[in-house]
Amino acid sequence: MSQALPARAQVVIVGGGVIGCSIAYHLTKLGVKDVLLIEKDQLTAGTTWHAAGLITSAGYHDDTSLWMARYSRDLYSKLEAETGHSTGFRPVGHLSVATNPARFETLLRERDFQVGYGVPNEIISPREVSELFPLARVDDLIGASYVVDEGRADPVGVATSMAKGARMGGATIVEGISVTGFTRTGRRITGVTTNGGNVEADTVVLCAGLWTRQLARKAGIDVPLQAAEHYYLLTEPMEGVHRDLPSIEDLECYGYFREEGDGMLVGLFEPVAAPWHPKQAPEDFAFGTIPPNWDRMTPHLEKAMARIPSLSEAGIRTFFCGPESFTADVLPLLGPAPEVDGLFVAAGLNSVGILLGGGIGNVMASWIVDGICPVDIAAFSIERALPFENSLRFRTERTVEQLGVLFGDGSFPTFHQHTARGIRRSPLHETWEKAGAYFGVSAGWEFPEWFSPTGENPEVPWTWDRGHWTPWIASEHKTVRENVGVMDMTLMSKFLVQGPSAAIILDRLSANEVVGAIGRVVYTQWCNDRGGIDADLTVTRLGEEKFMVVVSDVTHRRVERMLL
Repeated sequence: MSQALPARAQVVIVGGGVIGCSIAYHLTKLGVKDVLLIEKDQLTAGTTWHAAGLITSAGYHDDTSLWMARYSRDLYSKLEAETGHSTGFRPVGHLSVATNPARFETLLRERDFQVGYGVPNEIISPREVSELFPLARVDDLIGASYVVDEGRADPVGVATSMAKGARMGGATIVEGISVTGFTRTGRRITGVTTNGGNVEADTVVLCAGLWTRQLARKAGIDVPLQAAEHYYLLTEPMEGVHRDLPSIEDLECYGYFREEGDGMLVGLFEPVAAPWHPKQAPEDFAFGTIPPNWDRMTPHLEKAMARIPSLSEAGIRTFFCGPESFTADVLPLLGPAPEVDGLFVAAGLNSVGILLGGGIGNVMASWIVDGICPVDIAAFSIERALPFENSLRFRTERTVEQLGVLFGDGSFPTFHQHTARGIRRSPLHETWEKAGAYFGVSAGWEFPEWFSPTGENPEVPWTWDRGHWTPWIASEHKTVRENVGVMDMTLMSKFLVQGPSAAIILDRLSANEVVGAIGRVVYTQWCNDRGGIDADLTVTRLGEEKFMVVVSDVTHRRVERMLL
């Protein structure tokens, strides 16, 4: 039987996975006791329960992601002492191996970045990999990175320990109640409706995992995420497998491996994935599994298993498939929804909810309490997501490549998404195409990265190296620097601000003085109350009461909100 709901709470959190539990825990640490977490089934019933639980900074080369990963690691290592409930964290070490120069260059660059933040990431030889993980094939390796103090955790233990800590701090957690919608006054979300009654709230936080998109639509908000099938294989006990083996991932075969019950867990992030229920995820799916597609997955599985030759003789205990939600750029969707007040979102974790969960809970709690995000969240902000990304066609097409992108394909500077392209085009697109343009993509816009003098563009590999395009870019740069060039800025967001109060509003928002002569262009920033930069833009005065604001495409929703 579900617990009775209170009529009101300062903060209502929707969803009892690792993210919801983490936000509740961190809110109580900041002194917010009146927190209500509502879970429609049981804690961890969505995707948290079947996560693999890797705790690693592998793949992170920005300070926010790295901080979140390391904060989570540190939190999970000490949470049991506070709550009495184990997170199962074990620092067995984490290996990332490379079989070609491009992948190895990625590992080198990540190491160089991470050591500056105190991560004990070291580059080791194939022989050292063999010493740490004797079951692994190493004759084809160039090298590997190794972080000694990372490893694995129990996903259910992590979420349950934070839930216990939240309760100890005064939060209320109610299971078996479904949130069905929202109450609203004007722009402000004032609470939630449930099958157990309404609850008023100052702030509502959506952490409903793969169901967040569907629930957010009831508030008129776009949260473009899509569930995909995610697989791992569990073997029977294997000789040479023990609980102190490090975790290991092979970027080129899209596989990762760790000990599980004296056997091996073989996880896959295949480069050609399958969306799951793109029209609508079933509301009653809890602790559920998906029938595995052996025909589709066997080639990926065989390629991954080649890294551990003895897997070919191991008995199979289960081939598991469960849903995980992915976003258009494999980064989370976090922060206040720009179209309404009083509603925050923390969803679209791209299969790294356990890994980043502690850090996300910390950031979101501070953001809710202070009204300002404590870290650089530009790449994670929900404001970067655009309505077209929420279309059925876009989500279905884009999700196919996202597992491979997450696992390492997206780390190269020459990488661009291949799917769901050609959505937004400049009026000059065909002109640029005929002139030999090679197109990149940003917020759905196709834009020229360079022009081929021959009119032909050979395939661009994913690489850190210079290529056939390098002298063409250098020539374009030299021309613009020393002479003159014209750039197509169609992809930038533009706002026409006009009326008797236009000058007053823009001058108040801008750090620089923008009310000058007609025709004047001013580069400026719009800042928050602490002086942090919310938007970086130009303001052009077109007339006495008419201005053009030009801003990055990924901050369109934020600037629109600030102008209202």
